Amino acid sequence: MRSKIAAKRVLSGYIDGCDYNKVISKYLHFVIFVDKHNCMRKSKSIFIYVLFIFIVSKSLAQDQHRFIGIKGGICIPNLTARGAGDNPLNIGYSSRLGPDIAIFLEQPVTQHFSILPSLEYSSQGGKKKGFQPFPFPQQYAGFFPPGQVPTYLYANFKNDIQLNYLLLNVLAKFNWYLGESSPLMMYAEVGPFGAYLVSAKDITSGSSLVYADEQKLQPLIATAISFDNKMDAMSEVHKGNLGIAGDIGLAVNFSKSRFFMEAGGNYGLLNIQKDAANGKNQIGAVIGRIGYAFSLGTSN
Repeated sequence: MRSKIAAKRVLSGYIDGCDYNKVISKYLHFVIFVDKHNCMRKSKSIFIYVLFIFIVSKSLAQDQHRFIGIKGGICIPNLTARGAGDNPLNIGYSSRLGPDIAIFLEQPVTQHFSILPSLEYSSQGGKKKGFQPFPFPQQYAGFFPPGQVPTYLYANFKNDIQLNYLLLNVLAKFNWYLGESSPLMMYAEVGPFGAYLVSAKDITSGSSLVYADEQKLQPLIATAISFDNKMDAMSEVHKGNLGIAGDIGLAVNFSKSRFFMEAGGNYGLLNIQKDAANGKNQIGAVIGRIGYAFSLGTSN
């Protein structure tokens, strides 16, 4: 009787809403084994404790459904400047629009907590519109005396940086059910991601006079030139990145499926440019998605 009471007290710290009698009967022999060997070395006791918690956690997850699903929506990325005052090329970006789509697997640990790995296609980048600097092209070197070539020229045009990544996310997800029998569930998820660049384009458009100074006092030529151009920028950007992603959402649960809406975002921790002369920018986006998931059955 004393062993049963002790076992129930231990298990009550980790089990919420479970049948105590079933869990106690399953693990009673294990608890008695630990009681009989309480003089073992400390390291071995810690190992047994961790193993015990792992077994209980697996038991709690056995009645929870695993889900596989897909989600997609609109991504609103921007390029955040780091060291904004050091380089005029990496400041002044505004948000652009792009697609975001992901496939995921949700593995429950308890009723209210799960691990959610996902593979995501994420559109990143930013855009500028208006009077802005651009790196000095060598074909304009003849306009200046030797030794007086400026670092930048200036013109009025549009510049759209389009970066597309594959993100591998591993998120910790926390679920809150809105009532004991309600199908509605709120959730929050957060975790790290690794990113791989699959495409990078620098698209410019418009026509403008070209100036040697930011004050528009030194036009180089009397007529406007076209800035319509699409350049592959893969060689200018690092292929990999690391960052943090997170979402909050509302789901409707059915017997074997789930529909949900969520809003969230991601933020890259590493600067994207290979050449320091182009400044330092970090990727990041605000994202709105809808999604659908279906059950793969309960965890074993």
